[in-house]
Amino acid sequence: MDAAVAPQRERAPVPLLFGTILFLSSELLFFGGLFATYFTLRAQTDPWPPAGAELDTGLSAVATVLLIASSFTFAWSVAQGAKGRRSATAWGTVLTMVLGATFVGIQIYDWTHLDFALSSHPYGTMYYAMTGFHALHVIAGLALMLIVLGRLGQGAYRDRVVHGPDAVAYYWHFVDVVWIGLFAVLFLIR
Repeated sequence: MDAAVAPQRERAPVPLLFGTILFLSSELLFFGGLFATYFTLRAQTDPWPPAGAELDTGLSAVATVLLIASSFTFAWSVAQGAKGRRSATAWGTVLTMVLGATFVGIQIYDWTHLDFALSSHPYGTMYYAMTGFHALHVIAGLALMLIVLGRLGQGAYRDRVVHGPDAVAYYWHFVDVVWIGLFAVLFLIR
């Protein structure tokens, strides 16, 4: 009887994951508002971007590759947890955190080497707002991964139920997809 009940539990909605999806929906609206503001200002400001607003597209492309790679490493990490491979889950999470922290480090380097500031012009305001809020979300994701590591250290996920890491993975993948949109808008389309 236990074997017949287990598959039904697997398919049952998980409140944590449902809540995560609702939260991410609100985050989608938040970032959607930033994109809408950016495009509104872009339509009303000439020239866009203003002279002197040069960005290091190459360095940001490297950061983008690292962030995208971190999605794969974290997905692998969570999959290992579902197989009961707790050590691999820990190592995958640590690798993801290194990639994410490197991304944030590149962002900080970029901010400190730009020739314009937050208050220089509307483009500067939107650039710093969009990349800054995104960086805060990456840092929040790194903090959530620390919690996953702490829970692993406490013996969690031995039963191969990884709803917590799954929720963090949803968040992390969302943050990565948002960055792809930001990278395209801020660095490629301009």
